[in-house]
Amino acid sequence: MHEPSSPAATMIDLNHQAPFAAGYNRTCYRHPDDPRLCLKVLRPENIEARFARQPWYKKLLGRDRINDNRQEIIAHRQIAALADPQQAWRHLPRFHGSIDTTLGPANVSELITETDGQPGTTLERYLEHNGRTTEVERAIGQFADWLRQTGLLTRNLLPHNLVLARRDDRLTLYLVDGLGAPTVPTRLTTIPAYRSRYIARKLARFRQRIDWEIRGRPGSWTRAEKL
Repeated sequence: MHEPSSPAATMIDLNHQAPFAAGYNRTCYRHPDDPRLCLKVLRPENIEARFARQPWYKKLLGRDRINDNRQEIIAHRQIAALADPQQAWRHLPRFHGSIDTTLGPANVSELITETDGQPGTTLERYLEHNGRTTEVERAIGQFADWLRQTGLLTRNLLPHNLVLARRDDRLTLYLVDGLGAPTVPTRLTTIPAYRSRYIARKLARFRQRIDWEIRGRPGSWTRAEKL
C-alpha cells in the first residue's frame, strides 16, 4: 500500500477548531479545507507522561516507539499492505501521509463518515446503544475474514478504534487506529504460520473484548482478558 500524494504542504491552522474525537495519545480534527479528511495530532504531554512510566530498558529505545503518528506511517508500509493495496483499503481509511499544523505534525487520512457526512460511530458506542445485532455481527465477521485474507498486522483490536459506516446499505467496519505490530512480531511474520497464529490471537482477543463490553464491562479489562 503506497502512500497517496500528501495534501498541499502548507501549515494548517487548527488553533480555533474543536476536535471531533480524542484518545490518550492523539486528537482528531476535520481538515478545515477538506472535510473528507481527518487530521490526527499527537498529544505531546501524554506522550511524555507515557514515556516517563516506561522501565529504563524501554526508554533506551527512544520516544519514537510510542509516537503513534510515526508508527502508523510504518504500519502502512507493511508487506501485506503493499501486496494488494485495493484489498487493504476495504476496511481501512485511505492514508495520505503527514502535514504540518499549528498544533504540530498531523497524519492525514480519509474520514470515515455516514451518509449524512457526520463521522461514523465507533463500535464501542454502537455496542453500548444497540448490543450485538445481526447486522453488526455480519460486519465484524466480514472484517475478521478480511484480516485473515490480507494478513495485515494490527495491535490489539479495541472497539473504540473501529468505526462503523453504512456502505451499499450495509454496515462496514473500519480500523481507524491500531494498524501495525511491535517490531519483533513484524519480523517473525515473514513465516506464514506465525502470521496466521498472530492474527488468530488478535481476533480471539477482539471477540473476548466485545463480550466484555456487551456484559457492561464487569471488573477491569486487564483481569477479564486473562480469564
